[in-house]
Formats: sequence, C-alpha cells, structure tokens
Amino acid sequence: MTEPNVVQFRDIRIDRYDLAGARAWMAGICGPHELQTSQPNRIQFHHKANVFKSMSTTLGRMEYGTDVTIGVEDAEHLNCYSLSLPIRGEQELIKDGRRLHSNQDQGLIVTPHETQSLSMAGDCHKISVVITRMAMRQTLEGMLQRPLEMPVKFEPVMDAVNGASASWWRLARYYIDEMERGHDLFNQVFFTRDIESALIKGLILSQPNNYSAELREQLGVKLPYYLVRAKDFIESNAREDIHLEDIEAAAGVSRFKLFEGFRKHLGVSPMAYLKKYRLGAVRQEILEDASVRNISVIAMCWGFSHLGRFASEYRKLFNETPSATLQRSEARRNRSL
Repeated sequence: MTEPNVVQFRDIRIDRYDLAGARAWMAGICGPHELQTSQPNRIQFHHKANVFKSMSTTLGRMEYGTDVTIGVEDAEHLNCYSLSLPIRGEQELIKDGRRLHSNQDQGLIVTPHETQSLSMAGDCHKISVVITRMAMRQTLEGMLQRPLEMPVKFEPVMDAVNGASASWWRLARYYIDEMERGHDLFNQVFFTRDIESALIKGLILSQPNNYSAELREQLGVKLPYYLVRAKDFIESNAREDIHLEDIEAAAGVSRFKLFEGFRKHLGVSPMAYLKKYRLGAVRQEILEDASVRNISVIAMCWGFSHLGRFASEYRKLFNETPSATLQRSEARRNRSL
C-alpha cells in the first residue's frame, strides 16, 4: 500500500518592516529571543523558506536589512538549533565570553540551553537551517540506541570551506536551491523524510559536539595517533596538576596541531577536555559510591580547587547541581533496598 502523494512541506515567504513583527515571526519558529537595533525604522526583514512536516526542519534564506542583535537569555525555552551561513555580509556570535566571527567561509550554530547573542550586519543575507530540539534528540537517540542524559551541544563555529561540515553546508544549500526551483520531487513523502534525517544525522556526525566521542567509538572511527597519546595522558593523570605544556609534550606535536586536532575531533580544547573528563569522573564517583557524603573532597581530589567554580561548571555540563546528583543517586539506591 502506498502513501498518498501529499505536500510534505510548507512554503514560507514573509516580509516584515517593523521590529516587533520580525521578532514575533522568528519567535514562532525558534522560540523567545530579544531583537534590537539602533535603526528600527530601517528594518526590512525577509524570510523565504520551507518547513518539512515530519520533523519541522526549516530551510531557507533570511535578512534583516539593518544592523541587528539577537539576544538569547531565556535559553531553556529556545526550542531549536539555529544554523546560519552568510551568502554575503557578516555576523558575530558572543558566547561564553568569546567573539565568534562568521562570513561566507564559516557558519554559526545558536544552540538551546546556552545564553548568547548574535549580531548581524545590515547587508547580511544568509542561509538559515532550523532544527527542533525534539528532532535533534530523537535522531541522536536513534543513532546511539539509548536515551540522552543531556542536551546536544555543538561547537558553535562551523567550517564551510573544508571537511565534513563544509559538505553539510553544500548539501543544505543544494536543497534550498532546488526547492526554490520547483516542488515536484519534494512532494514525495519518502523523499522529504529522508532529507530531514540526512541533514540532522549529517550535522551530528560532521560538527563536533558532546556526543562525538561516543559516536566515533560506536562507528569505529580512529583518532590520530597524537590525539590518542594526549587523551591517554590526560585520563591517566587527571588527578594531577596538569598543564598545557605537559599535554603538548605527551602528544609530541606542535601546540597548533594539538589544538586543531582537539577542535576537529573532540570539539574542545585540550584543557577543556581535561576539565570535562574531571567533571565526569566526579559525577561517576557520586553515582557509584554509596558512601559518598562530601562532594567537596571528591572535587578537590580531581583537581578542582575553586569549589564555587566547580559547582557552576558541573551544573552547566550536566544540567543539575552536584548535590542534586547525590540526592538522585541516594534515592535510587534506597528504592533498590
């Protein structure tokens, strides 16, 4: 039995010439955000796109017509991952104190759960891909064959010139161009479902994120020899006072190559990997050791001398406080008695 040949996407063509209208439109697609400009009378917001119905992925183009800044403060209620690549003009993402530049050579990912702001120049016309949190979670759970413990967090800068991420951008742009030419093929249900799946899986596999290492292990992808050395050194000495120079010496390569390898394959810097590994080790001890009572002692044993900063970083990574992890672990053990 074949499925009916119904339209599997929705056309969007919207023009707004006021700040409130542009904000309201994008809030309906991405969730709550702030939109600011010093010249509100010059807003010329255009959004042309298609929304696939199976997972509500949106592909298209947009521009605001004047310099704007989009602020994401209520990050927990942002309901999507918003990816953009300028066709012309530039944009900049401010996140975790970093200023991340974007032009035709590199795109940006605005992710939920994180406070950030995105500034666009008035001449910025860009490709936009919006993937819902639910679609991202369900796709990755299918790939891993297990529920996710924490949201997917991507490295925010996405190379559009080299590597797998550049292939992803070319693929997204190809689909956008083809849908603008005609809809005949995109009316086929089997085809549109596969497009969404390919785009989301391709993004997860091509862009470093907090599940990349687990996916590589499942897929049998081998890391370069120097990264294996660096990881082994970090994990074997994580309780010690490790410095970047120590990791560099263990890897046996230049600092530039070390950073490039960590960013490309692991999505973080060497020291950020060390911190993440230590936080994971603390969490594991809390969850596994029934005698755990003093979280501060465990944290200090794993190299965290500033306990306030430790608690903040732990909550940011695991979306709960260390004490909440302990309480949940104790409750689980009590239920099993």
